[in-house]
Amino acid sequence: MNRFREQLREQRWDDHRYYHHSLINQSLHFLSAITFLVAYVVVWQDPALAALLAWGVAMTSRQAGHFFFEPKGYDDVNDCTHEYKEDIKVGYNLARKVVLMGLWAFSPIVLYVEPTFFGVFEAHRTAPQFFEHLGLIWLALGIGGLVFRTVHLFFIRDVETGLVWAAKIITDPFNDFRLYCKAPGQLVKQRIDARHTRAG
Repeated sequence: MNRFREQLREQRWDDHRYYHHSLINQSLHFLSAITFLVAYVVVWQDPALAALLAWGVAMTSRQAGHFFFEPKGYDDVNDCTHEYKEDIKVGYNLARKVVLMGLWAFSPIVLYVEPTFFGVFEAHRTAPQFFEHLGLIWLALGIGGLVFRTVHLFFIRDVETGLVWAAKIITDPFNDFRLYCKAPGQLVKQRIDARHTRAG
């Protein structure tokens, strides 16, 4: 158990130090964490709504932080290249995230063109039914993405690494809330200070 906790701590630390330099990214992760925590509560009553929140707000804000605001150049703090970080990434690196987010973005189009989603649902007749079915598809995609990478890690690393990563992903909202709760305030202060510097 101590080894499991140590690996979990190490994966969390690597994720933080390699991929969360930007205050904008940290702030978006804080928003993502809050939304995921709400989704964790809602999922027991309305799984489709929870998935719509998780993918529509939490995942999009989270991944926008990584794709658009996180530096991609040489990491002077950790003395390594972006390519090195992507190569050693335990979970979904940016290339894998493109595939996952592509499936997420493409699924509403498939559901619109194929209203039964190839026989999984009765064809939707109203917008609320469409979004309920879409939420369930996104829920399956989220669970599938977690299970797929976990099992994949069993083979390319080892079982413990896969289980630790799965535990990290599930508990990330709690950890990110704690780590990045001050980021929005720091970001606002940074912007105000920069404006005053330019004005001066």
